[in-house]
Amino acid sequence: MENRRLLLPLVFVSGMSSLAIEFGASRLLAPYFGTSLYVWGVLIGLVLVYLSAGYVLGGRLADRWPRHGLLFQITAWAGLWIGLIPLLAYPILLESQQGFAQLSAGLVLGTLVAVVLLFAVPVVLLGCVSPFAIRLLLRDVTTGGNTAGAIYALSTAGSILGTFLPVFWLIPTYGTRPTLIIFSVALLALSVLGLWPVPRRRLYAVMLLIVIAGGVLLPRGIKPPEYGRLLYETDSAYNYIQVVQDGPKTELILNEGLAVHSIYNPQSLTTGGPWDYFLLGPYFRPAQTQEPKPKRIALLGLAGGTAARQYDAAFGPSLRMTGVEIDPAILQVARKYFDLHEPNLDVQVQDARYWLATQPPESKFDIIVMDAYRQPYIPFHLTTKEFFSLARQHLAPGGVAIVNAGRTQSDYGLVDALASTMAAVYPSTYLVDVPAFTNTIIYGSTDRISEADVRHNLQLAQEPLVQEVAASALKEGNLRASPYHGQVFTDDLAPVERLIDQIILGYASGKR
Repeated sequence: MENRRLLLPLVFVSGMSSLAIEFGASRLLAPYFGTSLYVWGVLIGLVLVYLSAGYVLGGRLADRWPRHGLLFQITAWAGLWIGLIPLLAYPILLESQQGFAQLSAGLVLGTLVAVVLLFAVPVVLLGCVSPFAIRLLLRDVTTGGNTAGAIYALSTAGSILGTFLPVFWLIPTYGTRPTLIIFSVALLALSVLGLWPVPRRRLYAVMLLIVIAGGVLLPRGIKPPEYGRLLYETDSAYNYIQVVQDGPKTELILNEGLAVHSIYNPQSLTTGGPWDYFLLGPYFRPAQTQEPKPKRIALLGLAGGTAARQYDAAFGPSLRMTGVEIDPAILQVARKYFDLHEPNLDVQVQDARYWLATQPPESKFDIIVMDAYRQPYIPFHLTTKEFFSLARQHLAPGGVAIVNAGRTQSDYGLVDALASTMAAVYPSTYLVDVPAFTNTIIYGSTDRISEADVRHNLQLAQEPLVQEVAASALKEGNLRASPYHGQVFTDDLAPVERLIDQIILGYASGKR
């Protein structure tokens, strides 16, 4: 009878583990494949397929062998498999890194499928639990509905806790792989208790010891850097974060690592990256008689603070800067590794659009830099006409909105989409390519301006840092009016992730 008393706790812990596996899978994949809508779609869809298979299998097994011991054996094997996932997934995921390095789309997609299939076994086994438990607890057909309802309610309650615990506590505090080990141990411990009367109970106790030992012996690193020396890495609530030392440069890498998000070089203020070209925003206005000087700017997507440091150096401490960053872990990294200590910078830890929407109407900026586009997977709500209109409402007369858009050498699909959307809001839209990076900077001016106006204003630059960047924009950067007037993204329809996935797949296959 003792194992019968453990049936309801087992249903609860199994429901909790099934959702924890899903979140664990997403975070294991994030450093290699990102967290796009498509990655989540694949995960959720396959988890539902696995659970459905488990429901069918569990019902058939329960009707044929309605024994408590069999159910606890099923959950014991599920627990063991969950504990092995962190060890088994690591070498497979490293192959995806090699796939990107070798421009092998087949290798990249193959490793994604392999990792997702790793989760098939435990999820199918966990899917067996609810129908099996219903069969074991059912004593009267007249109360069958009540029994089934109670079991599924308890399993769902466990799933709710399995959602909140990893998201709000375990993963941000301990990391993804330790979180999977924790749920593995919980499921195995309960299973071993339920199997204690079984003659082969020692086998299942050994499973528990194996998982605990594996957790202790887990490699400390999450993902090796693709170049340079790894200074720091962590899983935050929002991102997988790497800090890499490459010669004199310190670089911030997020998630799948297809883009550098900040650079700090104590020997040089210029980076060769998109942040340099943010400095040119004040010059995208009608021809001036003296050099334009911004008084207040907003940096949406502060990251390591590269742009803030450059703006401070170029325009002095009288410039008021507000930096908005959604991830507090990135800000901790920025202060420790990227020398983010500008006294004229006000840092806000919020989602960029929410922060902008809550600013009072009289709050105006000369420049709004939207570097949330630094990420390969852009939050779609920061790509729409409504968002750009909101930004324009908070620009002073003559103000400029600046967007950093990723691309490849030949695929300007994302640039086209963002520039077309900005053109629906701003009277003038201009482009500058970043020669050393595959990025294009998009400038949206609240005034109607000509290319001659911009070139004239750039000639007024006195600060050596701005002069250097201006010369690069005029020569290698191909300064030009945007030719794009295609689809305008809206809050209702912004297929930005489809565009970016096409770019990344094209890059991985060597076609672009």
